Amino acid sequence: MAAWLRRRSGAPIYDQAFGDRGLEECRQDMVMGRWEGARDLLAEHPRTDWDRRAHRIRLLADAAANRRTVDVWHAADPANPDAAILRAETEVMRLFAAARSGTMPPKDGLDQVARTCLRACDLAPDDPHPYVSLVTLGRLYEGGDPNMGHWWRELRARDPHHREGHHQVLRYFSARWHGSHGEAYNFAWDGAVYAPAGSPLAVLPQVARAEQYRHDSETQGRTTIGLATHWSGERARWDLRTALENWIARRTRPYAQDVADLNYLAHGLVHGGMEAESAEVFTLLDNRATRVPWSYSGDPETLFSRWRDRVLAAAR
Repeated sequence: MAAWLRRRSGAPIYDQAFGDRGLEECRQDMVMGRWEGARDLLAEHPRTDWDRRAHRIRLLADAAANRRTVDVWHAADPANPDAAILRAETEVMRLFAAARSGTMPPKDGLDQVARTCLRACDLAPDDPHPYVSLVTLGRLYEGGDPNMGHWWRELRARDPHHREGHHQVLRYFSARWHGSHGEAYNFAWDGAVYAPAGSPLAVLPQVARAEQYRHDSETQGRTTIGLATHWSGERARWDLRTALENWIARRTRPYAQDVADLNYLAHGLVHGGMEAESAEVFTLLDNRATRVPWSYSGDPETLFSRWRDRVLAAAR
């Protein structure tokens, strides 16, 4: 077996930080109650690198959600915009954690966190991330939040092709939350069409397709007739070819969450019967896996490994 294939065999690599070692170290610090590393990390990149900044803020907030570390930092330096933004994102994460445990937050609790996000907007008027927190929070309002349109416009005014913002709004429009499959696809297609060449937003239709599969298989069962050609229909394959042409073929630089987006694309390609076309995507992944969307179709590690080995062996 060739050396390059051996490197990609075996158990997939799961790394939430997607190779950002500084981020992983700061996540560990947050769990230990130390916030100074997060402060320095968020100040490290220029304010225009919204892509990596969003990835770091969300992962730091996830690590801080069941600790008081970020609250201590914000109390020590309330005028620091990074502390305010991270605290706002952390509060949103806490509400989602409560919702997952079966305790839906009351409206006044949601409104209080929204005000925390808006204070972060005031402290960092050019930063799109407080609006990412707001559009994420909007999913938890019963029936959705009437401010979503305004928040989305404000986010796009600061970064029109913000990866994380698009993914959060796509979830808002999904049938699982406050929209429908049609609304989610229309949003995804618009985001992909207007994305610049080489942008991972080209994969948005695959995210919408995966979320539809998850929703329909959970509510109707995986044997429902409509799911028989879910991945291999004409429109599905057209979206896959478009993603390959507009993103992979014109990709000039990595984005912070490429591992997640490449997994969506690889998953769609193999399930859509486009195994040969997926070889380049698996090569770019270099054995780096995410549990979503593979978990929607079965055991994620088994599925990723099986398809990876089959595709790369055929490409030798």
